[in-house]
Amino acid sequence: MKTINMLATALFALAGIQAHAQGSSGTMSMPMPSKNAASAAMPLVQGEVRKVDLAKGQVVLRHGDIPNLAMPGMTMGFEVAEKKLLDGLKVGDQVEFQAEMIKGKATVTELKRR
Repeated sequence: MKTINMLATALFALAGIQAHAQGSSGTMSMPMPSKNAASAAMPLVQGEVRKVDLAKGQVVLRHGDIPNLAMPGMTMGFEVAEKKLLDGLKVGDQVEFQAEMIKGKATVTELKRR
């Protein structure tokens, strides 16, 4: 019985905290950054194209540090979010790009020639 009383007291306390957090409006909302705002916050990383595979939608880049992925500079393959990012790209092109982890894969979401 003592356990039930303690559990009931904890639930009432939690309900009181939630009601207080909601304030007078009854709901709590936090603005979500737009995708463009989130992309703008990520730095562009410099790189060099080493290979382009249009059929698979992949590009191999020699790149500098990618801070948002906590990744040091290296040469590696990336998926691309949209195959059109690869249009006109060729080995040796100097690029700036952003990459994110999408479905567990490092994916280029923005890519432009320098």
